[in-house]
Amino acid sequence: MYYNFALLGRRIPFLFQAVVWGSMLTAITLAGEGDRLRPNIIWITSEDNGTELGCYGDTYARTPHIDRLASQGLIYTNAWSNAPVCAPARTTIISGMFPSSTGSEHMRSLVELPAGFRMFPQYLRDAGYYCTNCVKEDYNLKKPGKVWDDSSRKAHWRNRLPGQPFFAVFNITTSHESQLRKRPHRLVHDPARAPLPAYHPDTPEVRHDWAQYYDKLTEMDAEVGARLDELQAAGLTDQTIIFYYGDHGSGMPRSKRWLYQSGLQVPLVVFVPKKFRHLAPADYLAGGSSGRLVGFIDLAPTVLSLAGIKPPGNYQGSAFMGQFQQPEPQYQFGYRARMDARPDLSRAVRDKHYLYIRNYMPHRPQGQYLAYMFKTPTTQVWKKLYDEGRLQPPQTYFWERKSSEELYDLDIDPEQVHNLAAQSAERPTLERLRKVLHDHLLAIRDISFMPEAEMKARCVSCTPYELARDEGQYPLPRILKTAEMASSLDSQATPELVHALDDPDGCVRYWAAMGMLMRGKGAVDTVSSRLRELLGDRSPSVRIVAADALARFCGPDDLEQALAVLVDLADVSRHGTWVAMAALNVLDELDEKCTSVADRLRRIPATDPAAPARYRTYPARIRQSLFDDLQ
Repeated sequence: MYYNFALLGRRIPFLFQAVVWGSMLTAITLAGEGDRLRPNIIWITSEDNGTELGCYGDTYARTPHIDRLASQGLIYTNAWSNAPVCAPARTTIISGMFPSSTGSEHMRSLVELPAGFRMFPQYLRDAGYYCTNCVKEDYNLKKPGKVWDDSSRKAHWRNRLPGQPFFAVFNITTSHESQLRKRPHRLVHDPARAPLPAYHPDTPEVRHDWAQYYDKLTEMDAEVGARLDELQAAGLTDQTIIFYYGDHGSGMPRSKRWLYQSGLQVPLVVFVPKKFRHLAPADYLAGGSSGRLVGFIDLAPTVLSLAGIKPPGNYQGSAFMGQFQQPEPQYQFGYRARMDARPDLSRAVRDKHYLYIRNYMPHRPQGQYLAYMFKTPTTQVWKKLYDEGRLQPPQTYFWERKSSEELYDLDIDPEQVHNLAAQSAERPTLERLRKVLHDHLLAIRDISFMPEAEMKARCVSCTPYELARDEGQYPLPRILKTAEMASSLDSQATPELVHALDDPDGCVRYWAAMGMLMRGKGAVDTVSSRLRELLGDRSPSVRIVAADALARFCGPDDLEQALAVLVDLADVSRHGTWVAMAALNVLDELDEKCTSVADRLRRIPATDPAAPARYRTYPARIRQSLFDDLQ
């Protein structure tokens, strides 16, 4: 359920207070009912793995402990992480809200929630639950006060008061991306039998990485078994609702970080003991499966519902278990924005049969250079073979410009390698899902259509969530329309984009200039005089896009002016981390065109010592990538 706060104006502070007081009254009521009425709840999570498990029909996998849990519980076959990478995925869970609506979807960002908004363990703690997290947080949101009773490597449900109900998270890192490429490693799974997706080349390096990934899943599975055993040894299994899930797709390239099933589909297994079967969903059957569409956006309201707490009104998901469970949603939504230091913006929606992806920056390839991703041998050999011209589709797609729209039939194309967006027979489905996505972005007031640097500049006395609901500061319908026209690459939209270059709002001008840039030299030439004027625009984000377009497609004089603007904005000490990152990304993409300004770049600061550690080094990383290319 979504609430259009933009229509409520000055009533918002009152609503925030109502949310807080409502949760307090609920907690007081529940505390008086006695702990015996409430289940313990445990989450066992694993990192960077999809549904490559025996209980999901993978015959190459060896995962006996999770398979045993599934034989006693229910597996969800249509579970999504909503975000295909760790920090935004966890942010979705802990806040019960889409990070694209709170300004927290960019990797390792750090923003505030509005006053009165709380993370879901805070409601559980108010209701008497002992809440622990072992161990990773990694949220893109600042915590609004004390969230956990204990969040550390020693956090454990054993440390609660006698008889106190608990909510405990145990996060297993064994299957993380960094572990599938560690060498030396003695393979247990036979690489000759490794199931390779159609988009990966068949090489010894790729087979080794996939086999090692499955080895790590077996090790992870043993750790899941150990957590289940300690619960059984304490005699608590029949009092505890158990969740097991992965945090997004595997760490292999084109899985983690991307809006395909390989990045978004996760395993989700739920066990409900007999005494709490009244809290289970209607389709619960031990050893069964559910096709219900569920996502990480639904986890917070579901846990609160299991504890008898009505989810607060600002939460954006649907409880699928417990006292306040809701009907199945027809769609689930995914999102991708900046990954580490590299900008991007894509959105996705799926129903039970189709996946639709809208790429708002189609000129950027899927495989933008990320130093962390390129440590994986599969990434290295895949890119090498592409550069040598030794690959054929679909193995080439990852390294090429994206399509503006992608549509996949999940029933017949489980790996999403056949884009149906241009097929006339699929036009009704394309238009339906396009509209569903458009309406969703407006409903949640998706703030990522404002450049990150612009968002930081405009959030002077408010949070990004509140900024997004201020139509004067963020005219989303107009901005979104411009972004859709820009990314469509439709020549018929060009005249309107030219007109939008003069819009009073910087975000509209930004997307209009992006539309010219993405259309290439012909479009840039027609507006080159206006782009030269935009080199002095009051918005640094607009200046950067204008400089990018002129540097790529115009003459030496324009290149010199554009580089001067970009080098100035790359100075983090003068313009801050977010502006510097945007400028440095353009300079990095210009490659040898930047040779003349390399010495100037070396003389300016690349790191803001006052910036939070989680993103402080991003500008320096981009600059180093540029210098490496110029050597």
